[in-house]
Amino acid sequence: MNLVRMLNLVVVAALVLAAAYVYKIKFESTLQAERVAKLRNEIRHERDKIAALRAEWSQLDNPSRIQGIAERHLSLKSVEATQFDTLDHLPERPPDRVSPDASDPIAAMIESLRNDMPTGTVRGKTP
Repeated sequence: MNLVRMLNLVVVAALVLAAAYVYKIKFESTLQAERVAKLRNEIRHERDKIAALRAEWSQLDNPSRIQGIAERHLSLKSVEATQFDTLDHLPERPPDRVSPDASDPIAAMIESLRNDMPTGTVRGKTP
């Protein structure tokens, strides 16, 4: 009889521990469900903000609005067809500073600049 009573107590204790564990899992799952609902609400709120910002950007980016602002605040003249010229009136292209077969074109360009550019030193005098 003593063994049966001990076995009953062990089974009851196991049932109480199992119930406590199930309650803990249920409580944690409820917290996670609340967290998910909160995050979904925040995501929906952020999407609404993005939609509002896109609508505002669309309004600000409207070409007729920009044209009106430019006419009010800038003293620009309209482009006339006589302002354009043909390509044969362009100035001559400057000569290449580096030969195409140079092994190090950047170093050759620096060297050609050193020879052409005046500096603040006076040649022939040494300190």
